[in-house]
Amino acid sequence: MAVTLPTGYKPSETEEYMNPMQLEYFRQKLLAWREELVQESETTVNHMREENWQEPDINDRA
Repeated sequence: MAVTLPTGYKPSETEEYMNPMQLEYFRQKLLAWREELVQESETTVNHMREENWQEPDINDRA
């Protein structure tokens, strides 16, 4: 069952709890959050690959 949310939809307390509109609203929020987390993790991994790991640790100096 595909539900199309109206533009600017926000769940309200007067609606039935977790009705199809609310389920779709939260599904979209979770998918967007997951995409954001994936992008951030890819950025972190790329940064770690590019970082110079051969640099001596300043705390290891004699």
